[in-house]
Amino acid sequence: MKQKSSTAVKKKPQSAKPNFFVDIISEMKKVTWLSRRELMYLTGLVILVTVVMALLLGVLDFGFTKLVNEVFIGS
Repeated sequence: MKQKSSTAVKKKPQSAKPNFFVDIISEMKKVTWLSRRELMYLTGLVILVTVVMALLLGVLDFGFTKLVNEVFIGS
């Protein structure tokens, strides 16, 4: 029977940080970025939809609060 040598050379794990940052830079170069005009349009659209939804939810909350108070409290 053969016995395994207990003096096996252990390799040091290479640091993954340099490759990580190189990979990030490489991937960021592949990204198709929006033009300034598209960015401004889409940002405005998101803000508009957010404001409209906030107003809608506020009106619905106010209406349901009045309805529940009328039904259960009666005042």
